[in-house]
Amino acid sequence: MVDIVLPEEQLTLTTDRLVLRPFGLADVPTVVALAGDRTIAENTLSIPHPYTEADAEDWINQQQADGAASKAMTFAITLPDGTLCGSVGLGLYPAYNMAELGYWVGRPFWGRGYATESGAAVVDWGFSRLGLNRINATHFGDNPASGRVMEKLGMTKEGYRRRQTPKWGVYRDVALYGLLREDWGKGRDS
Repeated sequence: MVDIVLPEEQLTLTTDRLVLRPFGLADVPTVVALAGDRTIAENTLSIPHPYTEADAEDWINQQQADGAASKAMTFAITLPDGTLCGSVGLGLYPAYNMAELGYWVGRPFWGRGYATESGAAVVDWGFSRLGLNRINATHFGDNPASGRVMEKLGMTKEGYRRRQTPKWGVYRDVALYGLLREDWGKGRDS
């Protein structure tokens, strides 16, 4: 088992256009507005619909607890002016020296490359600062836009599981992607 130790206070990462910072309870109304969009919930495994203020508060509190326990690191994707656009993070599996990348971007911010840009920053942080060997990601088979983000990050499609995961009473296909530290940066779109 590899020790993955997160900073005691969650750090902030910056990219050319974005600031990735910790979520706080002040973000609850915006998280509800963005994640409460049925399309966002439909394309993620764990976001319920309808999405309430209590859901957002619980989620933000859980992020803080997971960070303190070195189980996950989740960032708010924001513009430099503070506008919240979505979420990106890594669920950590220290016993395997790997993580699971997850993200969502609010519909008003689609098509601007924010998922790719924030994902690249978090993946780079995971490999360079945490020393991870591997980062995995999945997406529902009927959400090819998420697969394009993973490909732009340099991830390789490693499998496809038919009707694996139930969401709202329907079993959905899941595409599996992975990236090894030694492959990070090879062939990645900028």
